[in-house]
This record gives sequence, C-alpha cells and structure tokens, in this order.
Amino acid sequence: MFNFDDANKKSKEAVDTALKTYSDTTKGFQAIAAEATEYSKKSFQDAVTHFETLAGVKSFEAAFELQTNYVKAYFEGFVSETTKLSEMYADLAKSAYKPYEAPIAAAVGKTPKSVSPATPAAA
Repeated sequence: MFNFDDANKKSKEAVDTALKTYSDTTKGFQAIAAEATEYSKKSFQDAVTHFETLAGVKSFEAAFELQTNYVKAYFEGFVSETTKLSEMYADLAKSAYKPYEAPIAAAVGKTPKSVSPATPAAA
C-alpha cells in the first residue's frame, strides 16, 4: 500500500538535499570566480611592471634575460594557479555529489545482484 506520509517525507528530504547542494555549489563557484579574478589582477599588474622595466633596459642582452625570467616566472605561476583551480573544481564536484552518495548507495544495494541478460526476440 502506498504511504503518503513516507512519500511526503522522502520528497521533503529530496528538496532539502537539492537546495543544500545548490547553495554549496553556488559558494564553490563564487570562490573559484574570486580566485580567478585575483589571479587575473595579479597577472596584469605583473605584466605592466615587467613592461615598464623592459622599456628602461639599455642592452639587448639585459632585455633578453629580463624577458626570459619573466616568461619563466609567468609559466610557473600559471601552472600553480591552474593546479589550484583544478583542485577547487574537484572539491566542488565532490561536495556536490556528497549529499547524493548515501541515497545512491542505498538504491544500488536494493537492486538484485544478478540480472539475467535480455534475450532477443525471435523474428
């Protein structure tokens, strides 16, 4: 027999879980956006400073060395930032999945272990 109280309770739990996931996901994307914004500001400021310094260089060798050091530092910073952002995205995905982990495990546990393969119908 269908129990309306149980259905109502499950429905409320599902909505609460969805709202919590939405809230956590929104906070995660806000943190990622803030991090990307800060990196962009810092990167732009570093570029401006570098080109101001580069404009004052008197020899080709000094300019080449300055440019080489800048590119090396920029690349290292870029790799570090992308690693940090990828970890933030991974954490966001984990936190978005976490509320659904137990219900999915319970649903999988209720399914029969051996399912017979479907046989094609004779034509």
